[in-house]
Amino acid sequence: MRKEYDFSNAMPNPYIKKLRKQVAVKIDAPIVDYFKKQASKLGIAYHNLISLYLADCIANKKTATIAWK
Repeated sequence: MRKEYDFSNAMPNPYIKKLRKQVAVKIDAPIVDYFKKQASKLGIAYHNLISLYLADCIANKKTATIAWK
């Protein structure tokens, strides 16, 4: 490694808005299975599909409704 590096021509990270945050969420098994099947059909990872679905909920300003039986 060098003792010093020259960052005078450095650029900001163009992907800064795309950074992800790792979280731990407990999701019921049937829900995970559903997303895994859908993701398999689409050829993407299921966790990416869940992320895309949640992003769509935000974009369309969907609100959660809870109906207890």
